[in-house]
This record gives sequence, structure tokens and C-alpha cells, in this order.
Amino acid sequence: MKKRLAIIWSVATIMTVTGCGGTERGDRAAEAHSTVTARLKEIAPVTVKETYQAVGTVRSKTISTLSSKLMGYVTAVYVKEGDRVRAGQLLIQLDDRDVRAQLRKAQAGLMEAKQALQEVERAIAAAEQARVAAEANRRFASATYKRYQALLERRSVSRQEFDEVEAKYRSAVAEANRATEMLRSLQAKKRQVLARIDQATAEVTNAQTMVSYSKITSPITGVVTMKNVDVGVLASPGVPLLTVEDHRAYRLDVLVEESQLDRIHLGDEAAVTIAALDDGRLKGVVREIVPAADPASRSFIVKLDLPSHPGLRSGLFGKAQFTIGEKKAILLPSSAVIERGQLTAVYVVDDTHRARLRLVKTGKRYGDSVEILSGLHRGDRVIIEGVERVKEGNIIRES
Repeated sequence: MKKRLAIIWSVATIMTVTGCGGTERGDRAAEAHSTVTARLKEIAPVTVKETYQAVGTVRSKTISTLSSKLMGYVTAVYVKEGDRVRAGQLLIQLDDRDVRAQLRKAQAGLMEAKQALQEVERAIAAAEQARVAAEANRRFASATYKRYQALLERRSVSRQEFDEVEAKYRSAVAEANRATEMLRSLQAKKRQVLARIDQATAEVTNAQTMVSYSKITSPITGVVTMKNVDVGVLASPGVPLLTVEDHRAYRLDVLVEESQLDRIHLGDEAAVTIAALDDGRLKGVVREIVPAADPASRSFIVKLDLPSHPGLRSGLFGKAQFTIGEKKAILLPSSAVIERGQLTAVYVVDDTHRARLRLVKTGKRYGDSVEILSGLHRGDRVIIEGVERVKEGNIIRES
């Protein structure tokens, strides 16, 4: 009796399980045969712009690193990082006592040379007058000498009288020559004094320049981006103290692979994306292509001018997308692509109007569309709307 009941219970259990399995398979079969309305697209390659994306850093077009041209202690710093400055504004003051002493010494030397010039000019004036008087005396002595020569030939004067006149004549000639040589000597001395004045003037100019170096001013209108100096620091030539950059004009420096460099030209426009900006899309223009490559990365620096924008700052990360040609590509709306883990797929409608899941490989995005690199062919019909309602094997009715 117990054995018969056990057999009946086993048969009933098997029938129940079989009935349930049949119900599940029936549900799946009904689901697979259900009809879903969706929008389809027949695959056909279209012409798209081929682009190349490069990344880089935003930099100011004009960056000035300020350092001292002389060695001296800093006595005042008038700015801090972030301050806006104008061209010519005083930023740093150095101790100028030594250079001002040199300036006073040079100015004293110049004044002494100018006084010497005045003395020489007065001496030249006196020597000129003496030369004129000596020349007049020589001419008079010469005329007298010639008359006495004629008188001597006629024996109208004695030899002693003639000798006295001849001695006076020769003395007058010597005096005239001496006066001329004195004038020439003084004129040479004047040239020497003028040379001293030129040298002293140059020394004054040099000392004034050194004094000006004690005041470090901004060469451009911009903003202070780096400060490496405080009061009391000994400034040395060539050591950076401040960095000032023009905040009104920026550029994007991007690294371009050597294989793509020939496809980018001066004047080309590029779509620039700056992630730190709310409206981060800007239009950049290629203004410079550095001809030398980085030996480590084998890439070239391309510099793009950026339009004025209040949010731009040096150091921001940016991307530049260059249009380098055209190509044929298969594009689908992003909503048509299904992502399942590492796999991407789309629903393709076969000749029996049933949805079949097909794996594809995607490429670049073009707005709301995505490029399909492989998995689809011309003429395939793909579900692009209503994908979320579709399951494998559904009968698809095109909307």
C-alpha cells in the first residue's frame, strides 16, 4: 500500500513539473512571436568629415618672466600673485644706494670735463688774438725788411741799421709761428676734452641706466601669475622674481603626432573644448607650427589662437579637433546601440521581419550619432527607435 502511494506521488510530481516547464516555454514562445512597433533605418554609408583630436594646455600669448639686471637687496615688493598690473607699473624696488653713488661720480666727472672745455675755449680765443697780432707784426716786419733791403742796395742805410731791421723781421716770423703752433696745440687739447666729455656722458648714461635697473617695472599689461621674491632677498641677475602674463589673449598648445602633421596647416580652424569652462566649446585658429619634434614623444607643438573669454587661464586642459578630410562611414543614432558589459550590439531585422541581436564595433561619435566600424553592411535594416521594447526574435512592424 505504501509502495503504491509513493508511485502515485512521483507520477503526480513529474506531471506537475512537466506542466510548469511547458508553461514557461509557452510564455517565451509567445513573447518571441509578439509584434513590436519600431522605427528602422536601412544602412547606407554617408560622407562624414574625418577628424583628428589633439590635447594640450592653455597658455597666454605673452608671458614675461622678470628678473634683476643687477645684484642688490629687495627693499619693496608692490604686488602679489593675482594682481592686475599695467605696462610700466613699478613692481619691485632694489637698494639703489651704490648705483646712485656711481651716478653722482659720473655726473661730477662730466661737469669737470665741461669746465675744462670752457677753459680751453677761453685759451683758444686768447691764442687766436695773439696769432692775429703776431701775424700783423710779421707782415709789418716783412715790409720794413724789404724796404731796408732796397735802401741797403743803394747804400742809403748802414749795414748795422739793416741788421737791426732783419733781426726784428726774423723775430716777428718766429713769434707768428709760435702763436700758430700754440693755437694748434690748444685746438688738439680741445679735441681731447671733447672726447673726455663724450666718455663722461656715456658714464652718466650708464649710471642712469643702472639706477633704472633698481626699479623693476612691468613690460606688459596683464596679471601676476608667479611671485618668487620677498623684501630682504638678494636679487641676482637672471634669477626669476615675478611672472606676468597677458590675460587678454590666450592660445592652446597641443601635441600633434608626426603622422598627422602634414594634414594641419596655418590658418586651419579647429573645434576647441575646454573642460573647465561652462560653455567650453571655442573656435581656435592655427597660428604657429613648431618645426622641431619632441624626440621623446615624436610629436610636434601646434599653437592655436583662442577667442577672448573671461574664464580662460594658463594651465587649463584643452582638446582641439581638426578636420583633416572626408570619408565614408556608417552612422547610427546613439539610441540604437545596446551596451552589455564589454559588448556593443544593435538589433537587425532579418528577411522574416524578426529582430536579431548583432554584435558591432563602434568608433567616433558625431554629435548624437556613433560610427559603426564593423558588424553591419549596406542594406541591413537596424532598429533605431523603440529598442528598449525589443527582444530577440520579436516580429518587427516598422512605424
